[in-house]
Amino acid sequence: MAPQYAPSLRSRLAPLLLFLQIGFIVIYAFYTEIDSNVKADGTTFSSFYSDFQDVNVMVILGFGFICTFLVRYGFSGSGFNLLVAVIATQWALILNGTESWYYRGKIQINLRSLVVAEMCTASALISIGTMVGKTNPVHLIVIALLEVSGFVLNEWLLQTLLKARPVNSIMLLHIFGAFFGLMLTWILYRDESMQRFEKEKYDRKTGLFSMLGTVFLWMFWPSFNSVLLDNRIPGRKLGAVCSTYLALAVSAVTAAAVSVLSSPKGKHNLIQMQSCILAGGVAVGVSMSGIHQPWEAMTIGFAAAVVSTIGFRYLKIHMLLAFQCHETCAVMSTHGLPGLLGWLAQLVLEIKDCDDHTTAIRFAVFHICTVLITITLSLSTGIITGLLLKWNFWRPPQDKKCFDDQAFWEVGNQVFIYIQANTISSQGE
Repeated sequence: MAPQYAPSLRSRLAPLLLFLQIGFIVIYAFYTEIDSNVKADGTTFSSFYSDFQDVNVMVILGFGFICTFLVRYGFSGSGFNLLVAVIATQWALILNGTESWYYRGKIQINLRSLVVAEMCTASALISIGTMVGKTNPVHLIVIALLEVSGFVLNEWLLQTLLKARPVNSIMLLHIFGAFFGLMLTWILYRDESMQRFEKEKYDRKTGLFSMLGTVFLWMFWPSFNSVLLDNRIPGRKLGAVCSTYLALAVSAVTAAAVSVLSSPKGKHNLIQMQSCILAGGVAVGVSMSGIHQPWEAMTIGFAAAVVSTIGFRYLKIHMLLAFQCHETCAVMSTHGLPGLLGWLAQLVLEIKDCDDHTTAIRFAVFHICTVLITITLSLSTGIITGLLLKWNFWRPPQDKKCFDDQAFWEVGNQVFIYIQANTISSQGE
């Protein structure tokens, strides 16, 4: 049976994609240029290109494969991830280059700006993780454009009002993305969520592909946390890589242990494991500037894994029952809670290293304002986006079509019938 909303998506998706891409081409033609100048921090092209590729693999392969755990949503999980990522990255390059355009007349594009744009895209993909399977591709594109816009605005506010360092403001992407997605799930709640969707399930094959995405993320997360650090400070980038790896290693071991302890049958849960072993990387990324010793990173990784694993087991169901928030990929447990834990760890570590009480109090006030602005802006932009997407003009999929590739892709018998019909037609001619 053909999907009910296929004609409507044809009249909406294709014009939207063509309009956006042609618009981007026009903007890039008149207002961008490649920045070929050598960076002052001593970063060579070859060394930074390898870091860029690591981040690129995380955004395209890591986030793409991790969303393929649903039995009948593999095409959409990986395919729509790529579509959204490339659109969001182009949009983020424009928004991040607004200041350069204002002062120089051109948006400067280099490897660093590409990395920053992809990190903004990662925040959008985190938000989309809450709505996987319950939206159509038009929804996803609108979410990505508005979420990236909100995140870039949050960066600008933090760096302008609170004089936050660019690296610190960007690494809040986990908190921003998680709370933005939380508002989407609340506004776009479906009654079917309470009984669990018929096709919201996974099996061995899809679980294996999803685990592959987790492995990609786990392997390249040290580059993700260290790529924007200044090479002119001796040992800072190396320390970030080592701290992230140690936190990831500890969180993987801890998540395995807590997963068994929290299971009624005393067994591992694959989806829970693949979400929670990344918690250490999230927490350390947010608190990186305050970490100076390996044991600090390992302790943060341990605490993040415990919080994430318990949150996955209990928080998701309680959020559904109490607040009617149904998130598909347990984003709050994977990114939200570890991100807040990392923010708290940075506050404690920075205050511990302060010799002057006045400086410590000043830092605490600014640090608290940083997270308050981030959460407030993410919640408000998430609510605005959710209310916009609630309009039936976007043609959301029916409950029975949720978590199903057949609504958007030619799969299985549809492909065979299409090929057979073309063959018969050509023979008749």
